[in-house]
Amino acid sequence: MKSTQPTILVYSPDRAKAYAECVRNHGFNHIKVAATSEEAKKHLPGTEIILGWKFPTHLLNKPSASSVSWYQSMGAGVDDLMADATIPNNITITRIVDQFGTYISEYVFTFLLYMLKDVARMKQSQRENRWDPFIPELLAGKTIGVAGLGSIGAEIVQKARAFQMNVHGLSFNGKQAHIVDRHFSPEQWVAFVKDLDYLVLTLPLTDATKHIINHDILLAMKTNATIMNVGRGALINETDLVSVMRKGHLKAAILDVFETEPLPVDHPLYTLSNVHITSHLSGPSTTDGVCSFFVNNIQRYVNDQPLQGLVNRQRGY
Repeated sequence: MKSTQPTILVYSPDRAKAYAECVRNHGFNHIKVAATSEEAKKHLPGTEIILGWKFPTHLLNKPSASSVSWYQSMGAGVDDLMADATIPNNITITRIVDQFGTYISEYVFTFLLYMLKDVARMKQSQRENRWDPFIPELLAGKTIGVAGLGSIGAEIVQKARAFQMNVHGLSFNGKQAHIVDRHFSPEQWVAFVKDLDYLVLTLPLTDATKHIINHDILLAMKTNATIMNVGRGALINETDLVSVMRKGHLKAAILDVFETEPLPVDHPLYTLSNVHITSHLSGPSTTDGVCSFFVNNIQRYVNDQPLQGLVNRQRGY
């Protein structure tokens, strides 16, 4: 059994103190706090565990970080960590899992219902003092495709079932193939997207998934289909998406994540009326949620039990 009071470094550019206080409230007192690269470098000696977000990963291969054995990310995505091949292999990396499905699935269906029921038309009629009866469409019978069937994708599938939708899925390992009506492998992208009314991306970002959505895949979709990205920004080739959306090939794109964040003010996506942009808010990392997950993992760590959210470096997530 390891020490019940491991030395922990909490790193976040803007919320480190709040996370540290939460961890202390659970009885762990050997806490150091850093919000800058300089502070992290100062506090690394003697640190055993890092709870971090946007951590300066180049520090992890320095002698001052030799005591670090475990890095817990504050988010679900770890592509920044996977991009740094210099992180020593003896440092275990974990990510937050099973916390974002409810938030993200509600975000997904907020937009699907907003668009399908044409809420914008209703509000415009109200502004114009105009009586405008029409018959909105139903989600029932529509086909939704979820690319990525982890905890987030599974929650979206569950809600789609409640709306009596046809549900298709694509995943790399097929472990959750049983939860969808039709399952597709990564070699079947065109077959997967061609009949969808809605494509929702929840995949992690890896070498295999970067720019997986390109010009060819977008043009393989129906002209009245909608694409939604709540996974990672670089899943979509944004240049190709802008080109396709300008041609009006797709009904809409709903984007919460982007290759560069914040999205630059002069990005052409802002100018497209058939693109809906939100500021990476579909699956927030809350202080209490991250803290609860981390504290549970600390207990597992000190008891030599398997950690939750363990990252497979070969797989990339």
